Amino acid sequence: MPSLLLIGCGKMGGAMLEGWLDQGIAATDITVIEPSAELAATLSGKFGVNAVSGPHELAAGYAPDVAVLAVKPQVMDQVLAPYQKLVAHAPVFLSIAAGKTIASFEAILGTGAAVVRAMPNTPASVGRGITVGCPNANVTASQKDLCTQLLTSVGEVEWVEDEGHMDAVTAVSGSGPAYIFLLAEAMGHAGRMSGLPPELADKLARATVAGSGELLYQSAESAATLRENVTSPGGTTAAALDVLMGPHGMKELLEKAIDAATRRSKELAN
Repeated sequence: MPSLLLIGCGKMGGAMLEGWLDQGIAATDITVIEPSAELAATLSGKFGVNAVSGPHELAAGYAPDVAVLAVKPQVMDQVLAPYQKLVAHAPVFLSIAAGKTIASFEAILGTGAAVVRAMPNTPASVGRGITVGCPNANVTASQKDLCTQLLTSVGEVEWVEDEGHMDAVTAVSGSGPAYIFLLAEAMGHAGRMSGLPPELADKLARATVAGSGELLYQSAESAATLRENVTSPGGTTAAALDVLMGPHGMKELLEKAIDAATRRSKELAN
């Protein structure tokens, strides 16, 4: 079994940890870096992993197969520096920090480090995420397979060779759950404005968005076909879609939103 070092155990790191354990990776093969002594004790007690407060507590010569970087991008550079010593043992560094480029890791770890830049999303917390990864030239086929295995524990995995795609990936799937939650929020508000009791309006919106997402997940038909299946000519759905698909409608808004998120991802990388 691979030896894993998880650096940071927030929501995404925690979701991955639980996924690995469910996948059958032994707790004794996992070391977690968690500065909070209270949380470290909880992780050790709940999961049986070795949780330490920092790299200074790692045993001399410690050599994980994978070092998963799950800290906020704003503090990544300062957190990463002490782990440069691991490069000599040839692990793969798997980053899930939004906007941090492969070059930024190579600048600290050295150009010989094997680095995978990955972008998961928050449905990973319920095992339904999707992650896109991009390897640098030092990542071997077996290391890529290992990263796929680890990321699959929280959902689907896709790979790109062109790192330039990662900004748009971040905008579509990384930030995307917020767009869906906003849709449910807006539908609930619109229901209340149409006279429904607030609790009922919110429940209808939430269940409709969640159920439609599950139908889309399970169906082999395209999103466009599923939309058409709901829409009777001249009916209520068609009346609503005339607004949503009209000038300045949902497609145009999402194009602008995803373009804004893509541009912001590029700005954060610089």
